[in-house]
Amino acid sequence: MPRTVTKSFKQGELAVYPAHGVGTIVGVESRKVAGANQHFYMLKILDTEATIMVPIDSAAAVGLRKITKKSMLPKIYAVLKNKNDIIMDNQTWNRRYREYTDKIKSGCVMEIARVMRDLYLLKFDKELSFGERRMLDTAKGLLVKELSIARNTKEEKVEEELLRIMQG
Repeated sequence: MPRTVTKSFKQGELAVYPAHGVGTIVGVESRKVAGANQHFYMLKILDTEATIMVPIDSAAAVGLRKITKKSMLPKIYAVLKNKNDIIMDNQTWNRRYREYTDKIKSGCVMEIARVMRDLYLLKFDKELSFGERRMLDTAKGLLVKELSIARNTKEEKVEEELLRIMQG
């Protein structure tokens, strides 16, 4: 008996895929995997034009999610403003890098905001390694893209606002 596929996303809908950012669901395809038919969302990432196949059955488990709602913005801004929960211990850069990589890979917008804030502020205490600078750029890019879509605002304006919030 054919299985019914439960879909959370429709074609044309925007979704966020961890560590890759915002993409458009361009369709659903079926492929035979290990002898069984599997259904996949075809997600085209906006920034890179890469197409990612996300198994529909495990879309939530791999972190595919809807764009952050506007109602979450004050909480995200609060994370960026809050300088009290920053972990500024004397961790080695590679330990920090692994921790931040895990946060970005989680796809959680709050964790990405924390990475951006921590690295942004850390650069005033010490020179960031090349990897940390790239990670700061990645976190900023992911956050700016998603928030600009959530707010229906230009990315440049969102980036300026985020930097202003962290400087305040």
